[in-house]
Amino acid sequence: MTEYNSSDSLWATSSLAKAMGSATPEFAADEHASFRRQEFVFAALNLFLIGALLALQSISWLVRRRPATSVVIVLAVGFVIQTAHLIWLRRSNAPVARPTRRILTYWSLGFNSILALVLTSLTIRGDTAYYALMLLPILEASFRLGLGATIAVIVLADVISFMGAFGLKFGEYIEAGAMSVIYSVMGVLVWMLVNNLRAREAASIRNLEELDQTRKQLLSEEKFAAIGRLSRAIAHEIRNPVAMISSSLATATRPGQDEAEREEMFAIAAKEAARLERLTTDFLTYARPRVVQITRASLADTLHYVATVARAHAGDKGVTIDVAADVKLESDFDAAQMHQALLNLVLNAIDACTQGDSVHLHAQLNSKGAVRIDVIDPAGPIPSEVAANLFEPLFTTKPGGNGLGLAIARNIARAHGGDIMLKINEARQVCFSIEIPLHTQPANA
Repeated sequence: MTEYNSSDSLWATSSLAKAMGSATPEFAADEHASFRRQEFVFAALNLFLIGALLALQSISWLVRRRPATSVVIVLAVGFVIQTAHLIWLRRSNAPVARPTRRILTYWSLGFNSILALVLTSLTIRGDTAYYALMLLPILEASFRLGLGATIAVIVLADVISFMGAFGLKFGEYIEAGAMSVIYSVMGVLVWMLVNNLRAREAASIRNLEELDQTRKQLLSEEKFAAIGRLSRAIAHEIRNPVAMISSSLATATRPGQDEAEREEMFAIAAKEAARLERLTTDFLTYARPRVVQITRASLADTLHYVATVARAHAGDKGVTIDVAADVKLESDFDAAQMHQALLNLVLNAIDACTQGDSVHLHAQLNSKGAVRIDVIDPAGPIPSEVAANLFEPLFTTKPGGNGLGLAIARNIARAHGGDIMLKINEARQVCFSIEIPLHTQPANA
């Protein structure tokens, strides 16, 4: 039989359960909502059972003046009490504490047992069917208690069955014995099924925990692998300009160099130093982004500003920039950071274009009520192997690029509670989209 951790068990039912070798009993429904649903079903079934017996005995009393009036009164009182219990369960939404669950379970078992005992006592040596009231206590014990406690409830039901046969013919004892066998088989079988489900549930939980641990381990390993790839890429990016600076300065200071060649070497060193500075600045921006300063701003003004800044570069390549945005469309964002993210996208789009192409900037509300900014160019499609790594830091296919532009842009979008994605990648159409909430709660706030 499956054993349960003592810290997870709700309460022990009795020393009898332990003496009979059962595992520490506990509720099958440990969660508040599940326990309440289970208790409501048991109470509703019990009300139906008592109501059915009350109706049948009332009809018998009216027709045959049997059973005694006291039996009908006891059933009526039981029906009223059970109705009140069901109404309380229906109206009460407060969490059911563990001590309360214990009380409810013992109350349900005790209520039906006492009702069955009283009614059987009132109808000894007469027609009785009140042992049927023990059906639900057996089922409830099978659901919620250990094997020992379940057997104890079955024994009580057997005693009530034989009480009903007291003083009657031998055949009534045979029927009581048959009912006892039914009670025993039903109770033990239901307990085994429920216990098996508990064991499977516990196994499933363990499997899920193992999967979660495996997932965390894989994520940790992937994180370290990504750090390793990033470190190698940074080392590679830094090594090249440092090597060029070192070589240029060594050549410039070599004896016998003429002034023109020396100036050329110094110029190369200065250019590579500036490249190294840009790389370190961009990497610091990526690794330690600024906290966003959210203000209300116009999308149309933002797009027009970015287009104005990028038009000089676009003009050198013979590319035009078009802007389409509702002048009334506003959103909450950090204007300076959004300029940086959009400018990265626009400059990439311009570099991908050929003379005569156009880059389109478009802002609108999407179907989810968020702001969507599209940067569209006709230079597609991007090869799939390149598209899969576009947002990887230091990944680039551009000569002289450092591969941090799109990574920084994604960091900015996510800091605004949104994201950036390659929305369309088709022949003659590539669309990068930034989506942010209309009312932004910064992700790092």
